[in-house]
Amino acid sequence: MSGGWPEARTLGEMIRRQRELAQLPMRQLAAMSGISNPYLSQIERGLRDPSDQVLTAIADSLQLSADALRPSRRVIDDDEPTAVIAAIFADPDLTPQQRRALQESYLAFRELTIERRRTKGRAQRT
Repeated sequence: MSGGWPEARTLGEMIRRQRELAQLPMRQLAAMSGISNPYLSQIERGLRDPSDQVLTAIADSLQLSADALRPSRRVIDDDEPTAVIAAIFADPDLTPQQRRALQESYLAFRELTIERRRTKGRAQRT
């Protein structure tokens, strides 16, 4: 993808990216999440894997769902237009909640359309 926000490949990268989008210093996010600054640093660098409880605390502090922070748990189609998602997250005029809502809506509409095509294709083959 060119000219946008590169796609996060790890949980730590996603957390760091969301923290930066929320314009929160690492120290502040760590305090809001109830964890130490060094621990958050290790999570962002991929050196530690947070427990579900810690991940939920970080996500809550970023006003996101924990699932939104797990890029590896979502299967990404090769043809997924990540430029749309990058544009949503790059827009400085959107709040974190608005970004999340737009991303979730966009992906839901897209998945619905893909499933309808698959269903229609199966019906035509029978």
